[in-house]
Amino acid sequence: MSDEYDEDNETWLLNAGHRVIEKKTAEGYPSLIALDRLIYCLWTADYGMRNAGDLETTADLHPTCLDDGKAAAQELALPRSAAAFSLSPDELERAYFRLFDEVVSEIRAV
Repeated sequence: MSDEYDEDNETWLLNAGHRVIEKKTAEGYPSLIALDRLIYCLWTADYGMRNAGDLETTADLHPTCLDDGKAAAQELALPRSAAAFSLSPDELERAYFRLFDEVVSEIRAV
């Protein structure tokens, strides 16, 4: 028997992102709480990095991803997430996979 705490961080993000996307589709982006917005921003960054190896796809999906992610992380007082989303796109691309587990673990602890 497993629950969401048994999931690895990549699986957790996929599942949490799916839930947020359903909520966003049903209620609109402005209705999302800070945690949902942060998960969506990380999900879009992850999608771009894992599928294209960069953040260009992220910009197509969510043009204000980095700014929104930083604002949501600051609102939630999550310093690692705020620092990651404060990086330039080039810096985040280079550091993404090194930072991923740390950022997801911080978000999961909320």
